[in-house]
Amino acid sequence: MASKVTIHSMQKMKEAGERITMLTCYDATFANLLDGAGVDVLLVGDSLGNVIQGEESTLPVTVDQIIYHLKAVNRRVSRRAHVVGDMPFMSYQTSIDEAVRNAGRLVAEGGAECVKLEGGAEFGDVVRKIVRAGIPVMGHLGLTPQSVHRMGGYVIQGRDEEKAKRLMEDAIALQEAGCSSIVLEGIPAAVAEEITRTLTIPTIGIGAGPGCDGQVLVIYDLLGMNPSFSPKFVKRYADLHQVIGGAVRSYVDEVRGGAFPTEAHSFAMKPAAKAAPAQAGVDEGEKVDALYGGGAKASGREKA
Repeated sequence: MASKVTIHSMQKMKEAGERITMLTCYDATFANLLDGAGVDVLLVGDSLGNVIQGEESTLPVTVDQIIYHLKAVNRRVSRRAHVVGDMPFMSYQTSIDEAVRNAGRLVAEGGAECVKLEGGAEFGDVVRKIVRAGIPVMGHLGLTPQSVHRMGGYVIQGRDEEKAKRLMEDAIALQEAGCSSIVLEGIPAAVAEEITRTLTIPTIGIGAGPGCDGQVLVIYDLLGMNPSFSPKFVKRYADLHQVIGGAVRSYVDEVRGGAFPTEAHSFAMKPAAKAAPAQAGVDEGEKVDALYGGGAKASGREKA
């Protein structure tokens, strides 16, 4: 098995010029797939508010909800990938003590190996205290979704010299506060590249051009599961909206038409002459194997 990705191995990747891959992940099935495919970092992001809960923003997401999804993604499933948990809206903005407490919950209860928070120099003291508690912190600058109302919408940041300079100052401040990496979202490619050259810690871009040390996308965007959402920075590597929709329509048609299930998907009685008396202590593994063909325990699907 490949070595576990940590904040230290990510630092070595930056120094060696190796690109870091990061994707959002919210459940065990996807965690197993992404970890097996070699993704370096899995982010249990507050984007689950949009793609899992159907909210218009990330703002309603709670600490308990992040913990719930972290439990599904953590290192029991993600044996190689580094698991990062988002600090949701108002989980770190009210006080430093509250921030440390919530960061600790993501690690202790959810199994996160790092926490991510949005904002610049104004959160330097928060970052310092969380890091001092032994918890790695990933920063997040540029288009920060939790500040959608202050920004007046999802607007590209740092497009003039003054704002670009402020982003650089914030990035340096986060590094000095102890961040082990920083996400750069929705900023001009040239600005992201300059920040990446200046910092000694890795940068992970989304809508920030190719000059960052790594890239992150929302997994459902990468897989083309929402055709109505097509921002410029997203590349679709599959069209699962069509694939999944087609498969489900076929299922619906076959059930309604009587084509599924067939004899091949059904169970038969034992021949009367060979039937053994019913026993109270039937092995649970035999029952599972009869239903799932022996593969249930390996896949974790012991019950429907």
